[in-house]
Amino acid sequence: MSDPLSVIDDLREESEELDRLVAGSPPQRWSLATPAPGWTVAHQIAHLAWTDRSALLAVTDAGGFRALVEKALAAPGSFVDEGAEEGAELPPDELLARWRGGRTALEEALRAAPPKARFPWYGPPMSAASMATARLMETWAHGQDVADALGVVRPPTGRLRHVAWLGVRTRDFAYGVRGLTPPADPFRVELRAPSGGLWTYGPENAAQRVTGPALDFCLLATRRAHRTELALHADGPDADRWLDIAQAFAGPPGGGRPPKEPAS
Repeated sequence: MSDPLSVIDDLREESEELDRLVAGSPPQRWSLATPAPGWTVAHQIAHLAWTDRSALLAVTDAGGFRALVEKALAAPGSFVDEGAEEGAELPPDELLARWRGGRTALEEALRAAPPKARFPWYGPPMSAASMATARLMETWAHGQDVADALGVVRPPTGRLRHVAWLGVRTRDFAYGVRGLTPPADPFRVELRAPSGGLWTYGPENAAQRVTGPALDFCLLATRRAHRTELALHADGPDADRWLDIAQAFAGPPGGGRPPKEPAS
């Protein structure tokens, strides 16, 4: 796990890259459908703005965040969509300004947080570094939805190491959220980084392992691509099962993305 300031720096860069994709776009591009059913480009940015504000509450106002959690528990099936819908109705310039202001305030709060502080979240409490990592993962994943809608191919960067780490770290969560018992033994995960190097996790002598490109693993763990479209390889039945259910984000399991239709 990187130090908090390094992760926060990368979160800022990830946000700025996505900002450049949408800044100055005409209104019709904000209305383009993304791969998430019912969500436009505006919904994706509105969701990021909403979750950044939620994270800011968690870091600066624990009571206010508890009230937000109570609202989520009262409407678990619609709470996230309602937050995105509210923001998506704003004029694009106003929505973009809201996202920029919220993420800047969150960055400042995370940088000012005491090193050992833990903040409430929808799952277990998180440190400033963990919060920044989760925000980076979400920003990258929803940014992928936006890029897909706009027909843009984003070159992978070294910032994916945070997404990959979170994907590995949440292995047992992916089982538990589906009512399954996680395997007792750790896996070995070996991922080819965008730089050509190797990112490794778990014991070198583990009986079961996952190998492949880091980008593909991150797309899988954020459920932005179907497994059959990715160059990931599993050795062992438990590792193979994990690739079907991997999930780096909090919340109930979704259906994931279906395979893309072949070009006609």
